[in-house]
Amino acid sequence: MAGVIDLEKRAAAEAAAQRVVDGMVVGLGTGSTADFAIRWLGERVAAGLQISGVPTSRRSAELARACGIPLVDLQSVARIDLTIDGADEIERETLSLIKGQGGALVREKLVAVASECVIIVADASKIVDQLGSRHAVPIEVLPFGWRIPAERILKLGGEVTLRTTTTDSSPFVSDNGNYILDVVFGPIEQPAELANSIKALTGVVDHGLFIDIADRAIVGVSGGLQEFVAIRHR
Repeated sequence: MAGVIDLEKRAAAEAAAQRVVDGMVVGLGTGSTADFAIRWLGERVAAGLQISGVPTSRRSAELARACGIPLVDLQSVARIDLTIDGADEIERETLSLIKGQGGALVREKLVAVASECVIIVADASKIVDQLGSRHAVPIEVLPFGWRIPAERILKLGGEVTLRTTTTDSSPFVSDNGNYILDVVFGPIEQPAELANSIKALTGVVDHGLFIDIADRAIVGVSGGLQEFVAIRHR
């Protein structure tokens, strides 16, 4: 199964990376599927493609450098032409997302909202009819007094777990120096309302609900690719 999923991820990532053209500023996502896109872009750069990359994490920056992709800071560019990133869940109709299992949700969201176009790449298992069906919602919080927003999130109906490292069970620390709460809500009826309620809590930096941000999703499926275009409900 893992081999099939990797093939689907690779196919989706390479299809998105093929849409990058000379002169683009490209947002480089974080995660296993985004890694395939970064490696493929590196091959294209080696063949003569001229782009600049804006990484969404230290991990994606390190991989991009290793692949020979020139990097620029988000502060130094007026806009990002195209961002290619993965997701933990993709809502079929709206392309609303849950992101953040890799811990880069805040930087991923900043790069995405600065982009002219956001393409999400994924394997078929990431498509859901309703957000929250399979994954928790990551929420980045300040370490100082993190239990205060955690208690408020409980009142919103979530089951809260502080993310820890796999090595010594100490709190996981994001690239921004913050903690992450993984919150199980179950299927989310009103994701936009929940997103606003979480963001309003003192101590919350941001959350992994990406609403009205993705423009397209390219998904590897058995025998090929499937492309989804966002339907906005505004």
